[in-house]
Amino acid sequence: MIELTKFQWTGIIVGSIISLISLIFIGQNFFLLILGLGILAAVGPFILAVVTQNKEDKEKEEMFIEFSRNLVESVNAGVPISQSIIHVKDKTYGNLSVNIRKLANQIELGIPVNQALNIFSRDVNNKTVSRAVTLIGEAEKAGGDIGVILEAVANAISESDKLKKERKAAIDALVVQGYIIFIIFLVIVLVMQFKILPLVQGISQLGEISAGGSSDLVTSPLGGGNQDLDISQMFFYLLMVQGLFTGITIGKLSEGTIKAGVKHSFILVFLAFIVSASANLFVG
Repeated sequence: MIELTKFQWTGIIVGSIISLISLIFIGQNFFLLILGLGILAAVGPFILAVVTQNKEDKEKEEMFIEFSRNLVESVNAGVPISQSIIHVKDKTYGNLSVNIRKLANQIELGIPVNQALNIFSRDVNNKTVSRAVTLIGEAEKAGGDIGVILEAVANAISESDKLKKERKAAIDALVVQGYIIFIIFLVIVLVMQFKILPLVQGISQLGEISAGGSSDLVTSPLGGGNQDLDISQMFFYLLMVQGLFTGITIGKLSEGTIKAGVKHSFILVFLAFIVSASANLFVG
């Protein structure tokens, strides 16, 4: 079962209150704007949690590289890996420091290194670190040259991290282009909604007048006011869906995971919502 933080519960409560208040404005221009703000308030803390988790995972991988290198130096000096972990536990390893101190304390209490490493892997809950810890544990259990294994693990993680950063740097221009293209798409949709469609509707109404006002002779492609509202909602939903999937694509291209695209999706959906809802409120 997923445990929600106080911040997330606060977001849900505030979002629910705002959404309930929006019901007062059903049928008015304010309704969609207030309802959307309520939904964003409720979802925002969860998006922030995902972004924070991604940032923490990156820091854990970077700190584990530093931890592995310190162990390599100690093991190469002839110190057993168990004692090496104890010796380096007081160094600074960012958000990995607590886990490393716990690992060292368990070894000091007499827990086997392999078992302590498995607990460490579960606590860290990072795929890259877990794979590396598994290799270290198996090497220690098999009695191989643990120094060589540690150095190979550190180099592998470092190379992986370097490749991720190089890919991100190379793709940054495409990320910017993705945002620019979405903004252009947003402007085009709004121009169509508030400029072109009313013009087409005006032309169709002129056609009806020239035909003697008979709806049997000329039928407006846009129909009455309800269809205008439906078309506005269709444009709004189009922008939301476009922002969602554009963000996911940007995250997948830049960082290699769909999870990384959650941040971009939230930004683009929020941008599209604020611009579209404000335009409907003040221009529509």
